[in-house]
Amino acid sequence: MQDTRFKKNLLAGGRESRASQDSQRAPASDDLASQQERRRMFRNEWIQESLPTPPDIPGFHLCWLSTTNGYDPIHKRMRMGYQPVMIDEVPGFESFKVKSGEHTGFIACNEMLLYKLPQDVYQQIMEEFHHFAPQDEADKIRVQVENLQGARDSNGRRLGSVEGEGMNELDNVKPVPVFS
Repeated sequence: MQDTRFKKNLLAGGRESRASQDSQRAPASDDLASQQERRRMFRNEWIQESLPTPPDIPGFHLCWLSTTNGYDPIHKRMRMGYQPVMIDEVPGFESFKVKSGEHTGFIACNEMLLYKLPQDVYQQIMEEFHHFAPQDEADKIRVQVENLQGARDSNGRRLGSVEGEGMNELDNVKPVPVFS
């Protein structure tokens, strides 16, 4: 015969059975994100939006520079005129302050440092890379096409021809835009 003192009483101490608790719980679908919210969460998880947007500093263009990029190192950018943004220049970014090491007082997020460039230098750089360099490439294409138009093979047949009006667009010189 079993002693009743050792028998487990599920109602002892106001404790209920798990089965009765399960019936009182809300369905799991009420706690889950909607399909649209899940898609947004998934998209944000894989999109690189981890860098905060700093407030504007008048007269400067701001950008985040990587401390680990071997192709575009920070010392190369500093020779172009980039300067580190110090914590006292950007209110509200105290949590991003580097507290020790060679970048003490700078603003950092992961391996990225916030740098600024005077607006006039920024315009010069953007004009070179996004206006003059493409214009130079268009000039090279124009010369190649002109050379090919008169070229003939050993039988006297033309080697190439130009279709459409695309080449005429290369002759339209565009004004230098203002970059922001």
